[in-house]
Amino acid sequence: MAEQDILQSVYPHIGGQDNVSRTISRNGTLYLMLKDASAVDLKAVKQVPGIADAALERGRLTLQLEEKENSMAQDKYAELKKNLLPAIGGKENIIYFQHCTTRLRFNLKDREKVDLETIKKLNKVLGAQWSNQELQVIIGPAVSEVYQAICQENGLEAAAPVDETLDPVEKKKFSVKGLLTGMMDAVSGSITPLIPMMIGGGMIKVLYMICNMAGILPETSTTYQILYWLGDAFIYFFPVFLGATSAKKFGANQGLGMLLGALLIYPSFIAAATEGASMTIFGLPVYVTNYSSTVIPIIITTYVLSKVEKLISKFIPDFLKSCLVPTFSLVIMLPLMLVITAPLGYYIGTYVANAVIWIYEAIGSVGVAVLAALLPLMVMTGMHTMMTPYWTTAFASLGHDPFFLPAMIISNMTQATACLAVGLRAKDQNTKSTALSCAATAYIAGVTEPAMFGVTLRYKCPLYAAMAGNAVGGLVAGLLKVSCYAFPGSGGIFSFVTFVGPGMNFVWFLVATAAAIVTTFALTFVMGIQED
Repeated sequence: MAEQDILQSVYPHIGGQDNVSRTISRNGTLYLMLKDASAVDLKAVKQVPGIADAALERGRLTLQLEEKENSMAQDKYAELKKNLLPAIGGKENIIYFQHCTTRLRFNLKDREKVDLETIKKLNKVLGAQWSNQELQVIIGPAVSEVYQAICQENGLEAAAPVDETLDPVEKKKFSVKGLLTGMMDAVSGSITPLIPMMIGGGMIKVLYMICNMAGILPETSTTYQILYWLGDAFIYFFPVFLGATSAKKFGANQGLGMLLGALLIYPSFIAAATEGASMTIFGLPVYVTNYSSTVIPIIITTYVLSKVEKLISKFIPDFLKSCLVPTFSLVIMLPLMLVITAPLGYYIGTYVANAVIWIYEAIGSVGVAVLAALLPLMVMTGMHTMMTPYWTTAFASLGHDPFFLPAMIISNMTQATACLAVGLRAKDQNTKSTALSCAATAYIAGVTEPAMFGVTLRYKCPLYAAMAGNAVGGLVAGLLKVSCYAFPGSGGIFSFVTFVGPGMNFVWFLVATAAAIVTTFALTFVMGIQED
């Protein structure tokens, strides 16, 4: 018998499935967290086929599977592979399926087919939510393994969309809210695949900075120069990389997206921008500027490209599509990009970055405190990705970020600390285990979604404590002018080295982080939690 079949046989003897708040499978053992332990008929449970032994302790029912079932139990994702897709409306309801560092991300045709509560109860699922029009299933650090397992089990090609034309997608009415959420979804979906590159590039910058400060790698060294180029390359060539990922997000040809992105940073084009030259294309005035390190221009461009490609494909015979569709798409997109979409994106990105910089310069330390306090809520909704145009511009122009990234790292540490306090304070062993594992994940890897959805948001008070700690740490960081000098990537304790910089910057960062951690721990420990 499979685990799910065993559970179905157990439910009648424990008050039904609704009496189970959470199920955990680990090494041939099932752990069921119960709402009402008095409903359990332990004698009857022990007689269920496939169960070697059962024990009831402090609201938790432990089921030891028979040895012959253990091989099945070793497939720790069996329940998820079997039941997740039916809960979202089946494979045919999927438009696009991908994952980030902690979440499975689904773009679906009909969100009404989604059973969110069933998804939340699945083993290995820490939470599930809608972000704009995207369904996000929070898994944690093992999300990549889960993603591959689900794809293999259900015959899905990893990171590839299911044909959008299988069923019609309902057209939604235009609204300002819909526009803003769509933009957040576009930015998030385009940037997520680039995070490993950003982490690698950021760490390379840290490496050569530390080596230079230690006196073992002078700036005149060719090794230093090459490492410097590599550390800057991921920022400079952002339009090319985003041309591929955003094209994939919108269903456009990735090669065309990369080519259009490459044009925006072509050396001669940038030279013309530097010289203030005027240019035209097909008689239309071209907005000539330096698009290196930009985010929004190419995302808007590839979105339009996806529409242009689909429109052209309708009028081209199949045997000519491979040749004519990319050619006509480029001919149409060149004036559209250089005259409309790229300039529009440039102004949007510039105004966003300038607005953030103005806020920092106007209110300084208070601004960092407010941003840090609100960051947990921004991360939960995906709004933090909208800060990408700011920090890429800050690195390109200032060489460091004194605002967003310091607040982000401090926020990661307070989420970890809140979980640590919950783990030390909790009496229930499952709560303690979950909280401590989430704390370790957040401290080491900087992955806070399991902490947020599995602990702090669940118990509320730890979330409030973390936000208060963020405000204190952000205020100190702002007062001491703390800056981040490279993209930190994971955002865990290993990201601390990205604050190595001039003067006492690293020390002041540690002081700000310590203030945030102490505040969060004290408040969480004092307020406590109300356990299930």
